[in-house]
Amino acid sequence: MSATDEKNGQLLGHQIISDYLRLLDGSPGVYRMLDPEHNVLYVGKARNLKKRVSSYARPNGHSARILKMISETSQMMFLTTQTETEALLLEQNLIKQLKPRYNVLLRDDKSFPNILITTEHAFPRVVKHRGAKRQGGMYFGPFASSGAVNRTLQQLQKAFLLRDCSDSDFATRTRPCLQYQIKRCAGPCVGKISEAGYGELVKDAEQFLHGKDSSMQKQLATQMQEAAEAMEFERAAALRDRIRAMTEVQTVQGINPKTVKEADIIGMHMEGGQICVQVFFIRAHQNWGNQDFYPRISADTSPSEALSAFIGQFYDNREPPRQLILSHDIDERALMSEALSSKAAFNVEILVPQRGEKSDLVAGAVRNARESLGRKMSETAAQARLLKGIAKAFSIKSPPQRIEVYDNSHIQGAHAVGAMIVAGPEGYMKNQYRKFNIKGDDITPGDDFGMMKEVLSRRFKRLLKEDPDRQNGLWPDLLLIDGGAGQVSAVHEIMQEYGVTDIDMIGVAKGVDRDHGKEEFYRHAQRPFALQRNDPVLFFIQRLRDEAHRFAIGTHRAKRSKTTLKNPLDEIPGIGASRKKALLTHFGSAKAVRGAHLADLKSVEGISEKVAQTVYDFFHEGR
Repeated sequence: MSATDEKNGQLLGHQIISDYLRLLDGSPGVYRMLDPEHNVLYVGKARNLKKRVSSYARPNGHSARILKMISETSQMMFLTTQTETEALLLEQNLIKQLKPRYNVLLRDDKSFPNILITTEHAFPRVVKHRGAKRQGGMYFGPFASSGAVNRTLQQLQKAFLLRDCSDSDFATRTRPCLQYQIKRCAGPCVGKISEAGYGELVKDAEQFLHGKDSSMQKQLATQMQEAAEAMEFERAAALRDRIRAMTEVQTVQGINPKTVKEADIIGMHMEGGQICVQVFFIRAHQNWGNQDFYPRISADTSPSEALSAFIGQFYDNREPPRQLILSHDIDERALMSEALSSKAAFNVEILVPQRGEKSDLVAGAVRNARESLGRKMSETAAQARLLKGIAKAFSIKSPPQRIEVYDNSHIQGAHAVGAMIVAGPEGYMKNQYRKFNIKGDDITPGDDFGMMKEVLSRRFKRLLKEDPDRQNGLWPDLLLIDGGAGQVSAVHEIMQEYGVTDIDMIGVAKGVDRDHGKEEFYRHAQRPFALQRNDPVLFFIQRLRDEAHRFAIGTHRAKRSKTTLKNPLDEIPGIGASRKKALLTHFGSAKAVRGAHLADLKSVEGISEKVAQTVYDFFHEGR
């Protein structure tokens, strides 16, 4: 677009926006700006819609980003709300759904794991939990990562000997499991501890997770001393191990603030048009890990706007803590506090400390954000060089922005899966990874060509349905296929079938002696070729291929494990946990149930004649 065209577009945009003013009043609400193709450019909220929209109608006083947005605006949409707080909550929800081009966007929206102590069983279990909190029990979290929660769980099992087995495993146990043998479970399944004694362990674990660890350690130390004086050395050793495990948890957690009981410490660093936000989770005076985020911003985005947008989107589907401790102040801090408090049903305080322990915590978060962003920018620059190298090595018009790598995994055709990984200018795009269960009944077991055809057919069919105009960034610029001429030919056939002729595709195969480093590259209707062994582009493609292989193998193993561990009794209609337990207790295994006579099934306590007939028919139908 020339400067004249852009200027004309701005004038037209100002006029279009001005025309809406007569339809608006001073109500609070949310507005959307749309381009001629009805794509949402921007979502904003206003205390007074008419006043806010009139600011866009003025030709002066806007940043370059806002002027460009105005020039692209062809229509607007409005939704009024009762209060400004409602408008703020609705704005953040719409931003996450619509992902407008001119808004600050939080790109990483994964959930965080919690620790769950169940309450629906006489002997509660302690497990990692991710997702909606529908199961009855006490939740502690969030933890920053699976690694952080797994480490804490390990130490909790050492310190409090709580079980992590499923209720069905618990019900069918006849002798202690390995967890009991290595002193990570009290063995309630086989009566090694009473219900009251186990309840005390659960209570201790709850106190520890609530931050009352120092008083507990003193109590345990006193009990250990008393046991030693009474020459109960085995009990004293067990208490010593529990104290040691609790100390290890505190050591791993590192900083454990004294004046902050429950808060998220949010530090931000901006540089070169990029941003890193570092969040530390403090619960019960304990550091439960930290995570970094890289929202999408424009070069003229202010720190206040960036941090405010991050907070609104980050807590859109998460419960906030009682305090947010920030490195930078945000506009309308009181409004954000009110909005978060209304969602959480308790008061959420937003602080920007200037001195003391809270200020030190924020400084640490900012330091982490600065270092993380430095690493990210360095990695991004290196990634850009590699993408340029790929374009040059394979004669591609421009560096690919989205590379999709495909691989299959199976054992002699069994449990076959396809896997797709995605990489771009910022590295692996793990939220874009996809797995495909191979469904084709006409595919011969072990037919890699047929599997690859099915995977790519399903992929292109979905792309043509979801993004036919290629506007949403879902289409790849380059396909990397793990395989040689056969796989390339199979994929080319599918691409021709779906009319996809403008996407580059390369097959990656090991050389004749299958030596890592002598990969050969295949393109349709061209001779295979190789790169120099020390070429960085070769190493990059090897890493992509290995990542696809890792993801495919992991997916295959998970599918195989699920199938292997599946109990056939779970598939019988009318067989719930109690009847399953009765059958397994009586016969010892699902295999024995399968081979049992009808009369034997009828003799099981709790199994009626009708249920026995159902079980028998399930295993013998068609014989």
